[in-house]
Amino acid sequence: MLKKLLSLFLTFAKLGAITFGGGLTMLPLLKREIVEKKGWATEEELLDYYAVGQCTPGIIAVNTATFIGYNRAGWLGGVFATLGMITPSVIIIILIAALLTQVITYPIVGYALAGIRAAVCAMMANTCISLAKKSIKDGVGGAIFAVVFALSFFLDIPSVPLIIAAALVGLLVSYLKRKKAKKEADQ
Repeated sequence: MLKKLLSLFLTFAKLGAITFGGGLTMLPLLKREIVEKKGWATEEELLDYYAVGQCTPGIIAVNTATFIGYNRAGWLGGVFATLGMITPSVIIIILIAALLTQVITYPIVGYALAGIRAAVCAMMANTCISLAKKSIKDGVGGAIFAVVFALSFFLDIPSVPLIIAAALVGLLVSYLKRKKAKKEADQ
């Protein structure tokens, strides 16, 4: 058990140390590390953890780490994964707070941050496209995606109501499909 907890801590400490820009930028790294390398979750499970992590209070990356850790090793796994995720951030924030005020005015620092932002955007776009290909399985899923995308992009609606509405639509469609299948089976 200790080996499993240490593995959770170190895996999420590594992810926490190299993740810039918050939870969404962490998704491609999570996919590679948790799904492809470790096999701790499928892509669908990772998307579920991530979706719940977005809907719950707190930092998405930390919430997602907690869910994965809990799934792997119970509540103690959740604690170790969470600690692993936040430890590098705490250390980095302390170092940056001490140094940034002295170097923020240097143009090279601004260029480096601009480069990091551009790379993070490319990684996020690649992951979103990859996950969409695996998540949108039919016309209903495509329609839900299109409506949620449009609403969030053009109207700037917060993600929580959109996710809840999409879940409700998914449940309604599933219910109607089962009802229709049952009716056809009875005939």
